[in-house]
Amino acid sequence: MVDSKGEWRTDVDMQIIDLLPENEDAVRQAATLLFEVFKEHHPKAWPTMETAMEEVKETFGENRISRVAVDSEGLLLGWIAGSGAEHYQGKAWELHPLVVRPEWQGRGLGSVLVADLEDKVRQRGGCVIWLGTDDENNQTTLGGVDLYPNILERLANIRNLNRHPYEFYLKVGFSIVGALPDANGPGKPDIFMAKRVEGSGG
Repeated sequence: MVDSKGEWRTDVDMQIIDLLPENEDAVRQAATLLFEVFKEHHPKAWPTMETAMEEVKETFGENRISRVAVDSEGLLLGWIAGSGAEHYQGKAWELHPLVVRPEWQGRGLGSVLVADLEDKVRQRGGCVIWLGTDDENNQTTLGGVDLYPNILERLANIRNLNRHPYEFYLKVGFSIVGALPDANGPGKPDIFMAKRVEGSGG
């Protein structure tokens, strides 16, 4: 919870812990949250509970981080995961996915989860965290248009039209570093963002 000054209150009865495969209830909650939250703007991402469950289980693999925020009753409030890229010798980590319970969105929990992931990546020797955030529904000025041949100009002048999450990532220290036009079909780009892991020595 954030206070009147916009600061995260540490006295909230909530903790961030590893999501482990043996915690079947938390695994089910994470999959349900992923399926329910993304079905409005990105219904093709995880179209069924089965595909959402597969996504959760994939985060238990080697060179993976999977963390959840839970309250004192065991209710899962948010989930974040990351994976280290082998071809960058573990220096670059992809944030994927991040999901927060709707009633907790805008209250600082997403920022806390990102900070927690950054800390874990730092401990593993990572230097950068990156992510792709799709615009499949014209939520930004990059959607629904032909980005060629002036991609860099369009990126520099991007505007948020309908609560696209790229602005959240800007607020927590990420920068837009590129885009893949038509990644999800004509006029549906993937926006790439990255953040240096402070204190990583990289």
